[in-house]
Amino acid sequence: MNDKLSGAARTEALDKLQAAGWSMVEGRDAISKLFKFKDFTRAFGWMTQAAIAAEKMNHHPEWSNTYNRVEVTLTSHDAEGLTDRDVKLAGIMDGLA
Repeated sequence: MNDKLSGAARTEALDKLQAAGWSMVEGRDAISKLFKFKDFTRAFGWMTQAAIAAEKMNHHPEWSNTYNRVEVTLTSHDAEGLTDRDVKLAGIMDGLA
């Protein structure tokens, strides 16, 4: 189990995530981002790559896809909030987009 982010590590991580377009989810210790792609095929291809990365980390996003948009929410359920694992997966997703 990963520990929840707190203190300076949390502040630093959230600053970087927000600069990359991630935002806090109201009422939850979670982050979300809407990814937009040229078309459905590219959105689905990105989801496939992100799913492979998430599976390797044993960390699975909450997400939904509508045509060229993928809305992602990340939180670590076992830690009941944000962890380094969420930050790492967010960075991987950004890199794949």
